[in-house]
Amino acid sequence: MKKEGKPNPLLEIGITVLLPAFILMKLSSPERLGTLGALMLALSFPLAWGVWDGIRRRRLNWLSVLGVVSTLLTGGIGLLALDAQWLAVKEAAVPGLIGIAVLASTWTRSPLIRVLVFNAQLFDVDKVHRALEARRNTVPFELRLRTGTVLLAGTFFFSAVANYVLARIIVDAPAGTEAFNEQLGELTLLSYPVIAVPSMLMMMALMFWLARGAKTLTGLDLGDMLQAG
Repeated sequence: MKKEGKPNPLLEIGITVLLPAFILMKLSSPERLGTLGALMLALSFPLAWGVWDGIRRRRLNWLSVLGVVSTLLTGGIGLLALDAQWLAVKEAAVPGLIGIAVLASTWTRSPLIRVLVFNAQLFDVDKVHRALEARRNTVPFELRLRTGTVLLAGTFFFSAVANYVLARIIVDAPAGTEAFNEQLGELTLLSYPVIAVPSMLMMMALMFWLARGAKTLTGLDLGDMLQAG
């Protein structure tokens, strides 16, 4: 059976970040697509990518769903010509709500770090648990997972605050105007290096912190804990 190919991260960045930003910044003038036409075309790319990702995976990916919802909300703000502050609120609300959900899961039987970081797609969860049980280290590992859940929530709160501040700094033009589209394009471009990359690095650091703790508690090497392939 042919293995499903993995998406190209550079292609994803081009479709969901670079192309929409170019359209918003260069094609929003009345002589070209106009503000509404450029906004709808720009938002259609991340929207289509999110839908395609769900179809490709043949199951709902909650990150893709959130991306689609966020895109639709941005479109709604532009169409309804709402105050620019609502864009900043929207930018902060999505990661902020995720952070609250992650933090709240700390007090449940299934911390969300099991879904977002310590999951069966990245780690051989069964092998790790067998090694923990053999060494009677299941409880210390669960405590580490809960600490990791708090740290994970912190990465989303960082993203929420950074999103809000960046949006307030860059976007101040009224929605529905050419200036708003251009500023939205600039925000789209800057949000990746200013917010997405640091958040990704924090997530990677959290993964290695968790893996290092698991190595100590299980006696397994990192390569043995990760899923093959």
